[in-house]
Amino acid sequence: MAFPQLARYPVLGPSLWSFEKLPSGARVESVPLVAADGGESHGTLYTRGGEKVVALLMHPRGDMQRHYAVPALLEGGIATWGQAGRYINNDVNLIHERILLDVAGAIGHLKDRGFERIVLLGNSGGGALYTFYQAQAATPPPGRLRDTAAGDACDLNGFEMPPADGIIQLATHLGQGKLMLSIIDPSVVDESDPLSRDPSLDMYDPRNGFQRLPGPSRYSVEFLTRYEAGQRARVAHIDAVCREHVVEWNYWLAKLGAPDFDTLPVTEKQRIERRALTGRYFAVHRTEAHPAYTDLSLWPSERAIGSFFSPRPDLFNYLEAGFGKYQTPRAWLSTWSGLSSRASTLDCISRIVIPTLVVAYAGDNAVFHYHTNAIAEQSPAKDKQHHTVRGDHLGYGPKGMGDRSGQQAALEIIVPWIQERFC
Repeated sequence: MAFPQLARYPVLGPSLWSFEKLPSGARVESVPLVAADGGESHGTLYTRGGEKVVALLMHPRGDMQRHYAVPALLEGGIATWGQAGRYINNDVNLIHERILLDVAGAIGHLKDRGFERIVLLGNSGGGALYTFYQAQAATPPPGRLRDTAAGDACDLNGFEMPPADGIIQLATHLGQGKLMLSIIDPSVVDESDPLSRDPSLDMYDPRNGFQRLPGPSRYSVEFLTRYEAGQRARVAHIDAVCREHVVEWNYWLAKLGAPDFDTLPVTEKQRIERRALTGRYFAVHRTEAHPAYTDLSLWPSERAIGSFFSPRPDLFNYLEAGFGKYQTPRAWLSTWSGLSSRASTLDCISRIVIPTLVVAYAGDNAVFHYHTNAIAEQSPAKDKQHHTVRGDHLGYGPKGMGDRSGQQAALEIIVPWIQERFC
């Protein structure tokens, strides 16, 4: 028996987001950045000369410095900025409130260089990040956030946050937390045991409608209702544990900073120091469990069976890889909790009135139509458009990674949209 194919895309090789080549005359400049709070990130600026408009690309943890949109934007007379934020390739400690300052630093740098119009091109999680940024940037002090989702001080009112002129949502989901809320497996009954299971809430149990892949599953409305409630309950439980850890940390940190700390016996000092500084890390098992991965009758589209990661989500669900698998309590609350994270695309888009473009891929395995439809519907912008083109989540066509027809179709909408409004 052949081992089943688990990965939808190659594990090794060039970035899945990368372009193939740049147009002639392209200039490439590497730019290290230090945000106003000291956080370090890195950007790459692409120009051909004379551009007054710049499109920005960034993701909370992904590297967007070689995004496939760059060549088409340059050919359209639009400078492009791709950024790798302070949490590049690692969301274990990712605090969304703090990464907003990386965006602010990039916009400030580009404005200082003479660019007159700023367009945020948010792809996937980058779209959620940019809606969070723009919602805060458009809020005058003192109305911005003053803390993180965990309650740690992070007063955005004390920083310059230049707003953008336009925003694009390309294959954007509802936020990493809301995404997790829809994909987390509610059948886990013991967070310390990746094999623990409540069969009545297992979407991969044939008794609940699952069919051996690649056959299509069918889930009842009754099961889906219980399933969603179970997902919310599991996230709420993890949230509660995380908040307990944060309270405990803060209790011991306060003792560490108390005026009488230096007068304490050495052994007591050690005890306080160890309790205050010991990190908490935990695994979030089984985060590959959205019923629409196997039941194509849910939010019908051109997508294939399976998830973004795998045509066999029933097996991938048990791997170490996947969304939000390893977290600190603070990062979970800020980024991956669908009940606590403030980086919620719908909550933020409702406060954004600049020109808005939403582009969806018809065969997307990660972002379903209810994501992009809701984003477009809840945008209050007077100037807004919503388009759907063929392609999977990365814009690849039916022939696989050699087929960039979806990316091309998306860019044939995006580039003229920017030109008509800002060039």
